Formats: sequence, structure tokens, C-alpha cells
Amino acid sequence: MTHPAIQMYDYHVWANQTMLNRLKELPQDVYNKEIQSVFSTISKAIAHIYLVDACWLDIISGKSMREAMADSAQLTAGVESKGIEEMEKMYVQISEQFKTLLNQQENMEKRIMLDNPYTRPRDTSLSEMVLQVVNHATYHRGNITAMLRQMGHTSVMTEYALYWYS
Repeated sequence: MTHPAIQMYDYHVWANQTMLNRLKELPQDVYNKEIQSVFSTISKAIAHIYLVDACWLDIISGKSMREAMADSAQLTAGVESKGIEEMEKMYVQISEQFKTLLNQQENMEKRIMLDNPYTRPRDTSLSEMVLQVVNHATYHRGNITAMLRQMGHTSVMTEYALYWYS
């Protein structure tokens, strides 16, 4: 049986793709339109989700949190400049990397000491890290939904319960 955290990661992939599909349906200028919101553009919100996913992938792969965060920060400008189709390809690639890594894990409850530079060290399981990735993106997809509404567009449902029926 698939571990619940891996099932949640599958939901994460579905929800991100669902949001990207919706964004591709909208006028092209919506993706980069500057507004007063949590992020200045939807493209920056999409890039942020990706960059945090990349950071956690590095951590789960064995990098220190500090090193993974530094690597992610170096990618920021390049990722934020990508168009929606290019971001979609990047999301597919990173999700494949994540799935390969997660499927190689013999124990999703394996503990890793996170040395978070903003708080303190914490003994954390792989499954908790995956749930952090999923929860983080869910939060920011909500930001994107609010941003779309602010610009006069509807969003799309990415509820976990809807995923059950997809």
C-alpha cells in the first residue's frame, strides 16, 4: 500500500497541474500582471511554490537545510522569469524527481535532523517533510485564487476531496 504522505504528494502534483491548466486558459497578461497582493504577480507565486519544492527535494536528498535554501535562493531570478509553459515542464520534471526519490524510501518515517536557520534544529520524518511541501503549495494556490479573483477572473477548485474523484 502507498504511504499516505506519498498519496498526498500525488494530490500536490494534481493540484499544481490543475492550477497551471487554469492559468493557461486565461489571457496571457494575467500571469505577469502586477497587483497589490501577497505576491506581486501570479508568476512569482508559481515560482515560489516551485522553489520551495526544489528546496525540500534537496533536503530529502541529503543536503542541509541551509545549503538547500541557498541553492534555491540562487535559482529565484531565473525561475521567476519563466513563462507558464516552461514552468509547467519544470513542475513535471521536479515531480518526477520527487516521486523517484520517495519511491526509493524504505521508511517514510525515517528521521532527519533539520537545522532550520530561522528557528532551531528539529528531528523530522520524511513523511512530515512531504506534508510540508503539500501544505505549503495548498496555501499559495489559495493566494493565487485570491489574486485571480482580484483581477476579475475565476480560479479552479484544487480541493483534496475533488482529487479523490479525478
